[in-house]
Parts: sequence; structure tokens; C-alpha cells
Amino acid sequence: MSEQKTITVTSPLLPDLKEFEKYLEDIWNRKWLTNNGHYHQELEKALAEYLGVPYLSLFTNGTLPLITALQAMRITGEVITTPYSFTATTHSIWWNNLKPVFVDVEEETGNIDPEKIEAAITPHTTAIMPVHVYGTPCNTKRIQEIADIYGLKVIYDAAHAFGVNVEGKSILEAGDMSTLSFHATKVYNTVEGGALVCHDAATKKRIDYLKNFGFADEVTVVAPGINSKMDEIRSAYGLLNLRQVNSAIERRKHVADMYKATLKDVPGIRFLNDIEGVRHNYSYFPIFITEKEYGMSRDALYAKLKENNILGRRYFYPLISNFPVYRGLESARPENLPVATNLAEQVLCLPMYAALSDDDVARVLEVIKTK
Repeated sequence: MSEQKTITVTSPLLPDLKEFEKYLEDIWNRKWLTNNGHYHQELEKALAEYLGVPYLSLFTNGTLPLITALQAMRITGEVITTPYSFTATTHSIWWNNLKPVFVDVEEETGNIDPEKIEAAITPHTTAIMPVHVYGTPCNTKRIQEIADIYGLKVIYDAAHAFGVNVEGKSILEAGDMSTLSFHATKVYNTVEGGALVCHDAATKKRIDYLKNFGFADEVTVVAPGINSKMDEIRSAYGLLNLRQVNSAIERRKHVADMYKATLKDVPGIRFLNDIEGVRHNYSYFPIFITEKEYGMSRDALYAKLKENNILGRRYFYPLISNFPVYRGLESARPENLPVATNLAEQVLCLPMYAALSDDDVARVLEVIKTK
């Protein structure tokens, strides 16, 4: 085992501690810790402005916006989604007593394949829940065309897509709603947190009722809501992190460029290229390994990196559709999902974060190049 320091697969973006202490002192003086406090309101406004969206509601984590979006849109029956995502995507459907229907993904992006959606639509289908995998935008135009033809709602899981723009427009403008995650592993974090983006004031009001037990006022409960509010401490933390997220994304781009410059010449390794007209956030750096060409399996490289104190992540592996709770579904059968199955067997996310040094990146690359 190497004695070198451990390079983790991710590391959180942290605000300046002295600045955070000032915010904490103010929170202590205000004695208002949660329930739509000062910093909560400030962060909602600041995020809406930064992300270029009209209405945004903060949540205590990134899963509850998914659950709440389905409630707010009054979705019933079946929801078409992807097996190639973090399990929260499908869990949110299950928790709403809805049936997830998996369709295959695009090999180039890992995103849901629009051309597979139409064949999965039944009389019970009411919504599509695609994921902007690794922050790469879905084919939102084609998905919306299908949704419009069949009268379906579209809720995007944009957990990875903080700050991603297409031709100068926020990816969060697509669909009926989009959800974000502010987990510590994300480009932008509030330790734990998330948000739900919508397009009109009436819908935001309903969302805000639902995330606060359904209360419309002190004595009126309009829906069976849940408690998913963000507190003042994490809201203040989030305001500070928002100041440095642009520089963090620039640094991530530099790391991605270093990886690409070397890995483009390594047989059997493929990575995702930038898309013209897209402002990427470089939230992850997945590589896809073809064993025969590279001379080593994905799992062997994963183990080799670990032996050298470098932690990768097989993200997403296994597929959601392979979990016991879902694999009994007809749509979960591997033969229905050949592309997603192949990607899950090949993928390995390399270390990616703003604090990653050039020497760290070089160390990762050296292990990959040396077979």
C-alpha cells in the first residue's frame, strides 16, 4: 500500500470560516433558526438570480424536491425515467406510490434516450422524469415534443446541473419543474440541501405549502405536506459558497482539461467531451473503460487506484433497475436496457473538485497510464 496521501473522489467547497463565524453570530443574535428566516429568504433570491430562474424554493436536501415535485404536479400512474442515475430519482417516484418505467439511455451522454420514451408510454403514463447526468443537458427539445404530443408533465432531476446553461439559457428553464441537490459532494453545496425550480408564482406557493406541512396560514392546512425546510445556518453557509462557485467551476474545468489532454491518447478509455454552446459545470469526470482495448477491467483499475490511495467511484453502478425493489419490473430487464447496462459496467468517476492540485491530477493519470 502506498504511503502517499489519499486523493478522495470528491471534496466539499467550503466557505471562509471567519466569514461564516460572522454570519453565525448574526443568527445567534436574531434567534431565528428556521421557518423562512432572513438568510433563507436571502439565499432563495440570490440563487434565483444566479441561476436565471423566476421561482426557486429551498429544501433541506436534494431528494425531497423530487418527492414534492411529483406531489405539486399531482402526478398519478406511471412515470418514465432512467435507470442510469442515483437511486433518489426512482425512490421519489416509489414514495409517491407511482410506478417507475425505465427506458434506455444514450451512449454518448448517459442521458435518457428520447427515441425510447415514446414506446414506453401507456394510458397510465402521466410524466417523464429525465436526469441531466453528470450535468450534461438532456435533449430537452425532443423530450418536450413528446410530452406535448401525449399531454405529459416533465420534471427534470438536475441534481448535477447547477449553473449549466445552453446557448446562454439556464437548463432549469426546461420542462415543468427542475430539482437541484446541494449535497456536500456537489459543485455548489449547503452541506445538505436542495431546491425546486418552477415557472409561476402560484406553483411556488403550492410548493412552499407542501414543504411546510401543508400550512397556508396558522390554522389552515391545504395539503398533506412534509417538513423539508432549510435552516438559517445552512442558508448562510450557502450564501457564502455562492460567492466562490464561479472560481470553483473554472478550477474544475482546468482539472477536466488536464485529464482530457492525457487520456485522449490512452486506448480503451473514453470520456465525455464538452458540447458546443453549453456552459458546463464539470461536476464529475467519468471515464468509460473498454477492457479489451485498455488491457484492464474497470474494476481492476478501480482497485489499482485504491492501492495507490486514489479513490474513484463507479457512478452509476449498479443500475437502479438492478436493485431488488425494482428488478421485478418488466422495464427493468437488462435486455431492455443494453446501453445503460454497458455504461454501468464501464464507468469510473475520477477525482474531481476545486481543491485538487495539478500534482494530484498528474498522480491519478500516472496510475492510469502505467499498466
